[in-house]
Amino acid sequence: MAHQLTTCTFCGVGCGLYLETKGGHVVGAYPSVSHPSNAGRICVRGWHVHEVASSPDRLRAPLLRKNGSLVPVTWGEALAFVVERLTHIRQKYGPDAIAFLSSPRCSNEEIYLLQKLARAVIGTNNVDHGAGVYRHNSIELLIEMMGVPAATNSIASLDESEVILVDGLDLARQLPTIGGRVIRAKLNGARLIVVGERRHRVADHADYFLQLRPGTEALLYGAMAKVIVDRGLIDRAFVKSRCSGYPEFLARVRDYDLLAVAQACGLDPAEIEGAALTFGRAGSASLLYSTVQTTGGENAVRAAVNLALLTGNLMKESGGLYPLAEHNNLQGVCDMGFMPGRFPAYRKVCDEQARLEVERLWRAPLPVKPGLSAGDVLDHRGHGLVRAVWLCRYDPVGTASFGAAPDSLQQCELVIMQHIFPTETARFAHVVIPTTAFGEERVTFTSTDRRIQIAEQAIDPPPGIAPAWQQVLEVARSLGADWRYENAAAIMEEIGSVVPFYGGASYENLLRNYGRVWPCTKDRPLGTSRLFATASSARFHFAPVAFSLPESQPDPDFPLTLVFGHSNYYWNQNVLIQHSETLRREYRILLLDYPSGFVELNPEDAKKLSIRDGETIRLCAPGGSAQTAARVTPEVRRGAVFVPYFVPEVQQQVGGSTEAAPALLPVRVERVAS
Repeated sequence: MAHQLTTCTFCGVGCGLYLETKGGHVVGAYPSVSHPSNAGRICVRGWHVHEVASSPDRLRAPLLRKNGSLVPVTWGEALAFVVERLTHIRQKYGPDAIAFLSSPRCSNEEIYLLQKLARAVIGTNNVDHGAGVYRHNSIELLIEMMGVPAATNSIASLDESEVILVDGLDLARQLPTIGGRVIRAKLNGARLIVVGERRHRVADHADYFLQLRPGTEALLYGAMAKVIVDRGLIDRAFVKSRCSGYPEFLARVRDYDLLAVAQACGLDPAEIEGAALTFGRAGSASLLYSTVQTTGGENAVRAAVNLALLTGNLMKESGGLYPLAEHNNLQGVCDMGFMPGRFPAYRKVCDEQARLEVERLWRAPLPVKPGLSAGDVLDHRGHGLVRAVWLCRYDPVGTASFGAAPDSLQQCELVIMQHIFPTETARFAHVVIPTTAFGEERVTFTSTDRRIQIAEQAIDPPPGIAPAWQQVLEVARSLGADWRYENAAAIMEEIGSVVPFYGGASYENLLRNYGRVWPCTKDRPLGTSRLFATASSARFHFAPVAFSLPESQPDPDFPLTLVFGHSNYYWNQNVLIQHSETLRREYRILLLDYPSGFVELNPEDAKKLSIRDGETIRLCAPGGSAQTAARVTPEVRRGAVFVPYFVPEVQQQVGGSTEAAPALLPVRVERVAS
């Protein structure tokens, strides 16, 4: 029996664990006691992560569509087909007829090479990530306000934070290791504030649980900022020396009326004031929010960052801002530049100097025009523009966020799919290329608190299966690129020259101390857990959010608010979990009671409508309706209907089109006669 220390790649926490191997197979997993992120604890996913690689459903050979069916072919035939079709489509329609979409599960090395292939070889900026659950994230907002989109402190520092504010996250389900850490911090004396529409385990421990009306987060944070300003709790030295835009922010904040906000949010004004004073008086406060937060919109993120700026918590040792990612490498994928408008290291595509700098490093001309987003490609807006799509570890059909994905892919002349399993998207693929699973390759990932770590190889992959980065490398060479990477470590060496804050992240350096937390530069190779600890010249910017109350009277025909929740039960849909017997059973347990899916309804609302738990109901919206089952639970707020996961058919029926339904939708609920 052998044991290999590695990094769990199921979610964004990046826990340290050991893989137990025997006879060329991974047979078990257990946590690292000394890893700074999980300190001897892992969730149910970590305990059973090894089951994925041993699934009998794995792809073992390339598949090529012939006469309407996918059939096994040799590696040579599959890759030759990819090269020939990409060349043909590029010559006939131009480089922007090709798009590259990925999952935030990709390693740093494979995602770096894939976007380099798109830009330096094909000649397009049509690259985007995670268009499944990640319909909304705060990258551009954080760049605007902080200069860089990342958590400002380490997960371990939550232990010492005096106040922790959790917004829009069901940590127990989404990121259980962090959820446990937050609860333990509360038990050890920290004050806990939880904001959101749904009650969950962490909310049950809160000093203040602000269960607000959907979509009113920006109002809440504006009112909290008003209280902090009125009570003189501003960190004036920090604001004066580090921040711009404060006068404009202050002018907007003064418009906020606590009583009006409380009424709009459906909260007690004393609770809002109490939470604001708790946050404002703390010696250190941490604000955690989900990068997939959709109900509050961009203004909710702006208002949350304003709170962190107002109280000076961005630079405190045990405080700060935490945009938490569910997928294991969302941070790394963004750092590598897998975005239509950003080169690696967040250089703007439209910035000539930035483009020239990357051209010099890559010795290749680069496209000038920002590319299409995943939404453009998969929600009809790219129809007629995109003729070929390369999908790396990404299943847009199975994630159900883009109802138009099947139709969009069906119209493409070429769909390339790199994956471990034959997903739902494979039905539309022209070529399917199998790749390695967890524990079968040596690559790096960057966790939600900027920790760059090596995921070590514990076993050999199945015969003939190569890492995704090697497949990208072979295609690039066949297309004429003079790329010479002997291994993933050589790719990381180049990444360090293109992404300066990875400059010191060589594999040799990452082997020490459970990886390095960037900025990890050549002159500071040890990294730093506090993002702005060494940034003596760092400047931040307030983003004013206008005081604007929603319509006071709901539509009597649609008195409830439907919330499409992309997070809370997302793991039920995860393709890796579906191929682990234990995890599939664990995450599908609610489907034993609701086999056709469900929406959540508050008991008071259900009582008014004479609806019982499990009863068939009809959701009616202005644009359409859908039939499903009711899960009656106090977890969801009165006046809201929560869809914890959904299928494209329901989304389309309620939204009234094949476009994605909005995050918030006015609805009514009707009983369906037996």
